[in-house]
Amino acid sequence: MSSRHHIDDFMRGRIIGSIEEGRKITDVAREFDIAHSVVSRLWKSFKTIGMCSRRHGRTTAQQVANQFLAASGKQISRKTVARRLTGGGLYARRPVVCVPLTRQHHIARLQWCREHHKWTEQDWACVLFSDESRFSLSSYCRRQLIWRESGTAYRPENIQEKDRYPTCCIMVWAGIMINGRTRLHVVANGTMTGQRYIDEVLLPHVRLFRGAVGDKFVFMDDNATCHRTFAVQDCLDSEGIQRLVWPVRSPDLNPIENVWDALGRQVAGRNYPPTDKNTLIRALTEEWDKLPQQLLDNVVQSMVRRVECCITLHGGHIHY
Repeated sequence: MSSRHHIDDFMRGRIIGSIEEGRKITDVAREFDIAHSVVSRLWKSFKTIGMCSRRHGRTTAQQVANQFLAASGKQISRKTVARRLTGGGLYARRPVVCVPLTRQHHIARLQWCREHHKWTEQDWACVLFSDESRFSLSSYCRRQLIWRESGTAYRPENIQEKDRYPTCCIMVWAGIMINGRTRLHVVANGTMTGQRYIDEVLLPHVRLFRGAVGDKFVFMDDNATCHRTFAVQDCLDSEGIQRLVWPVRSPDLNPIENVWDALGRQVAGRNYPPTDKNTLIRALTEEWDKLPQQLLDNVVQSMVRRVECCITLHGGHIHY
């Protein structure tokens, strides 16, 4: 893989996880077919700041004050800048965080949405939306604010594109659909392979939903490398499981992402928050089972609106 290509969040997590397990950067680069320099940069960034981000958005009040000092030699306070910005109709808000999108990603997302524009809520009700997610005892501090006009949160200049590497974390997999959900599966050692995906996800979980729903059942997963092996496709074919083609770099189109957010809030809000790996796993499992089904149904039913919104934005980030 060329170092100029985007590496999705799941792939980055696998790379970091492999190095954390004690493997050499050279071996990891060879396994994932990625340049040694790219893997080395990812690992260095992870060790220093725990994430790799490209910030887009308006300047902070303190940065404006610093720029004024450098340009004029006169010092003004951050509060003075904040008052002037507010007077001009700008407000301090946290930037929306989204994965980076290239022009090609916009085109692919727009095409996919146009192909599914006529799908109804009944069509989407037959889809099992799935995903892996990582949960950590530590959390990314979102104290950085930007100044923007009211109602402009999702303009490109106000979006912070970020690839994030949690530190000590647990990887889980789950699926949701109307009137149902899978059990929350904990991925031991935090690394999913094609064979593990078959043995731990497709056969014990997805196959059950295929049998319950029938021929109309559709399975959605993203484009992670472990999901796209020949062995995985052979398994799906042999079980009669129809797969939904999914556009790359599109977590905002996947309704389960909203469920992950809700799960994280529930775990963080427990009377006794988790303090180690075992208590984190227990908290995630318990809170997953307690999530109201109506929440899951609501986010799945939003697919019609998500598709329409993405078309309106020409394949750009949507506000879900």
